[in-house]
Amino acid sequence: MSTPGFTLMRIFRMVLDPSNNAPIVILQDPEGGALLPIWIGIFEAHAIAMKLEQIQAARPMTHDLLKGVLDSLGAALERVEVVDLVDNTYIARLQLRTGDTTYKVDSRPSDAIAVALRADCPIFVADHVLEASKIDPANFKLDADKEEGAEGDEDEWTRMLKNYNPPGGREKIN
Repeated sequence: MSTPGFTLMRIFRMVLDPSNNAPIVILQDPEGGALLPIWIGIFEAHAIAMKLEQIQAARPMTHDLLKGVLDSLGAALERVEVVDLVDNTYIARLQLRTGDTTYKVDSRPSDAIAVALRADCPIFVADHVLEASKIDPANFKLDADKEEGAEGDEDEWTRMLKNYNPPGGREKIN
């Protein structure tokens, strides 16, 4: 279900960057298999992980609060889009609808993904962003936690991430 210029993605996995222990959310194109790693902050990683694990906080956390505000105002989050990569920073936006009016609101991808999970809405990545940043899953075993004969205790993800060079270098991208 892609739209022109965008590819529908899903959350594939969350991992830690082996060089600095920064959380990474990995999006996957369910049709083509391409993977897009996005470095995110610890708080956003926690919010995403809580929703993925279906853990309910005693009181609304920030992303739950935003979803509640949208619901109270009668606004629907229709989709989340990662629209660009500028100076090692992914740019995302929320597409909201109230009645006949559509709003596009700037967001960090990590926050957009956390809210998308709560609103059960699709996540899209602009094709040019995916092409510039994707990882080809054919280069490593997606289902293997350990590769037989691999050096040390590194798993396949750790080796892949050590060798991955994001556009613009290894600085944190979020």
